This record gives sequence, C-alpha cells and structure tokens, in this order.
Amino acid sequence: MSGRGLMALVAVSAATAGLVGQSAGAPAAVQQVQATGLQQQLDTLLSDSRFQGSQVGLVVRDATTGETLYDRNGGSRLVPASNTKLFTSTAAMHTLGAGFKFHTDVLATAPVKRNGKLQGDLYLKGFGDPTALESDYVGLAKQIAAAGITKVEGNLIADDTYFDNVRLGDSWAWDDESFYYAAQISALTLAPNGDYDSGTAIVESRPGAAVGDPVLLNLRPANGLLKLINTATTGAAGSASTLSVQRDHGTNVVRVSGSVPLGAGLGSTWVTVWEPPLYAADVFRRALTAEGIKVEGKIREAATPATARQLARDESMTLGELMTPFLKLSNNMHAETLVKAMGAVTKANGSWPTGLGIVTAYAKSVGVDTATIRLSDGSGLSRKVNLTPNSITNILLAAEKEPWFQQWYDALPIAGNADRFTGGTLRTRMGGTPAANNLHGKTGSLTGVTALSGYVTNKDGRKLVFSMISNNYLTSPRSVEDAVGVTLASWTDQAPVAAIKPAPATKAQLNDDGTGPDDPGNDWIKGR
Repeated sequence: MSGRGLMALVAVSAATAGLVGQSAGAPAAVQQVQATGLQQQLDTLLSDSRFQGSQVGLVVRDATTGETLYDRNGGSRLVPASNTKLFTSTAAMHTLGAGFKFHTDVLATAPVKRNGKLQGDLYLKGFGDPTALESDYVGLAKQIAAAGITKVEGNLIADDTYFDNVRLGDSWAWDDESFYYAAQISALTLAPNGDYDSGTAIVESRPGAAVGDPVLLNLRPANGLLKLINTATTGAAGSASTLSVQRDHGTNVVRVSGSVPLGAGLGSTWVTVWEPPLYAADVFRRALTAEGIKVEGKIREAATPATARQLARDESMTLGELMTPFLKLSNNMHAETLVKAMGAVTKANGSWPTGLGIVTAYAKSVGVDTATIRLSDGSGLSRKVNLTPNSITNILLAAEKEPWFQQWYDALPIAGNADRFTGGTLRTRMGGTPAANNLHGKTGSLTGVTALSGYVTNKDGRKLVFSMISNNYLTSPRSVEDAVGVTLASWTDQAPVAAIKPAPATKAQLNDDGTGPDDPGNDWIKGR
C-alpha cells in the first residue's frame, strides 16, 4: 500500500450528501463519519456484515502508473458474472477491429430465367450478425426483387454453418433457456428490436375488453415458427399482473398464462426461439412474399454450395458501434457471438473453444496471468468462469493503451446517467454523487454474485481503475459497491474527509434486487 494510497479522504459536502439521499438508485445512506485513510475507508466498507460467510475481492490501481493503491483478495478466483464481457469486448476490438462488420448473404447456384423464375434453391447464409432486424431481411428481399426474381422453384435454405452447431453455452442453467438473456447462438439469427437481443421474439400482450376475457397476444416480428398457447385472462382493474410467458424445452411452443389487469397498457415479454436459423428464414420468406416473390419449396437447413453466387448482402453496424448496445445493456448474445466470430475469422472455426482461446491469448499478451483464471463463455452466464480482480484491472489498464480505447470506454455504462443508452446498467446507481457521470464501469449480476469494475476519476483529477467482485452472499452488497465507487470519486490527497457509509440492505436489494433466488439479476431485467 503506497503512502499516497493512505492519504486521507476529503469531506463530502452536506449538499452532496443531500443529493445522494434524494437520488434514485444511489446508496441511500451516504453519511459523514470520522475521517480515515483510503485503506481504512475501504477496509471498513468491506467489513459489512453482508460479507460474513461470503467472499469479496477489491483492487484499486492508478490508471496512469498501474500502482496498486488497495488490494483485498486481488488474486482470488471469483465468479465475475458479466465482468467477463470486459475480456470478450477488448479481445474482439483487438482481434476483429473497430471497423469490422458482420453480414448476411442471399445466394443461388441455379440460373434465373427470363420470366424471373429461379430454377433451384435460394440460400440465406448468416455470418454471425447479432443485430439483424426484420427490416434488414426486408431489405434483402427488395434486393432479390431488384434482381428480377419473381419465383423460387426450389427451397429456401437457411445456412448457419459459419459457426458450429452448439447453441447454448457451457453449464448454462436449463431454467434460463426460455429467457432472452440465454438465447441460442447461431450464425443466422434475428433480433426483434433495437436492443438487438438476437434469437428472441417479443410477445406483446393487452387485456381483453372485460374481466375474464382472454388476454390479447401478438408476436413481433410476425412469424410462423413460434406457436402461442394462450390461457391468460383479464383480471380486475388494479389487480396484479401475473402474466407468464414460457417456451417448452426443445420446441417453439410458448405457453402464456396468468392474468393482466383490465385497462393495463401494452406489455412486452421477450422469449427465446428454438433454432434461430429457421426463425430468420421464416421472416425472410414473409419479406419475399411481400415483394411478390413466391417460394414454391419449404424452408430447410443446409450448407450453401461453394459454387453459389451472391445475389444480395446486408451489412451490420461496425463492431465499434456495436459496443454501445453490447456493453450498456450487458447483452449476453453479443458476447457469445463475438467469441465465435473471432474463431471463425481468424481460425475458420466458429466455436466456443477456439474463440475463447483467442480471448485468452489476448489477455495473456497484455499481462494477465492466464494460468490463474478460467474462461468458459464470453458473457459470464456460465458459473464456471473464474476471474480475479487483479486480472480485470490488468485488462482495464491495457485497454487504455489501445487505439480503440475511447470508443470502447464511452460504451461502458456511466453511473447515475438516466439515459438508457448512456447510463446503461448503472443508470439508477450513484446518482447525485461525485461518481455520477464520472464512473464508467461494467456491472455483473447472478444470484449470489455482484461485480463492478471500471474507471473513476478522484477529486484531484487522478484516474483510477478498480475491480470489485462479491460471491456467495445471501443479502446483496450492491450498495457497498456503490459506496466504494463514491469513495474513490470523492478521494483527494489535499485534505481529510468523511467516510462513505453504504446503505443497509433493503428488500429491493435482496436476491439480486428482489427478482427471485433463481433470477440472474439486474443486469438483465428489461426496462431497467
């Protein structure tokens, strides 16, 4: 611990303390207590009773020199949840480049007759684009129409062979399979809206006209793959909504049950799709039909022949631009797609083992002791992932030296900024404190796991990197994370200050924000 690291903290003003008390999501009890040094301050925060019987690691380093200012269990392996995305995103920016784009192609081997008939199959080949929307498939259909094709005499072939056929990550929980944060990974897929949750569709719901009427449902985008079984009814006005949307394992049967109160507005629930390539092909076929192009055959899955010629192409946003929805909203599917894409682009092998090898190699190249960590997926949904706070701070320090750093840094969630695509998963946290619009960090959340790592500038303008991971608690210490962030943002070498005290746990902080003991937590709650 350096002498500079032991310098006392500057007092948080009464005005700031008042703002903290009023802001949504800030540590509710940021209080002034006796002045202490930084090490004592952080030691006090980590002595919180919520850590009894659990594990916590915290490392704070100078972002310019790399000097370690605080280290509690920095070398201990812990489950990091979505802090894993710091490894995946930096490796992807390094390996693929900020300007990299995914694409989706339409191809054929057969000739087109003068009357517009394609004498054979039409191939829809995906190259991993997790941002492909219905509108993109409409654009592909328009290109096919512009090429003069009016009828496909063969089948529509869905080709996702750019990646392997392993759809779900290592040790992902079976009971997460229906939920949007655990969608199947495919090189040919579709997202239902601008959050780009690939491999999912949205089930829209409205109450009926009277109590007891069936709930009205709609699929977005419209498709013939998902089959809705609706037993949900309209409840009394003001009653609780108990709507449940669950897909049966191994099928595209989606069961909608429960109740929606009379007079409620439009509801949206994301559900995963079994076999995303068929989903994308179904939406594309509908787009072809809308353009007056008839496909006489069926939708099938197969590889595109090497002799096929390209008829149409759709390109994604750049990888640098993708970092914003990926990191702000902690999108698991983006992480896993990037892992497989790194393998496909550099090794012609779009698999998790190959892609994770590339992520590990990048981490090793920038100083991470990769013999002390384990990567099992790219998102952190797997509980086999083990990282250390030291390894995460090494990644954060290395990223600062990369040519793409600023775009990546801007894509990290920003504490206390209410805009969803600015504050991201930190938008309701640390508002009205010195950390607000200052701390850029990556959150992480699973049941019994919370993590926060990133960058924060102290009151003297000194930039810090930090990583905090907590495991195996029964009551969430997320407010302690917030207090650590505020403490680092408040710190100054110039004068002594009061310590920051975290709020006690409330019902809203139990079991990952009250979402239930088996829910992955606040990183992946829609609408937050």
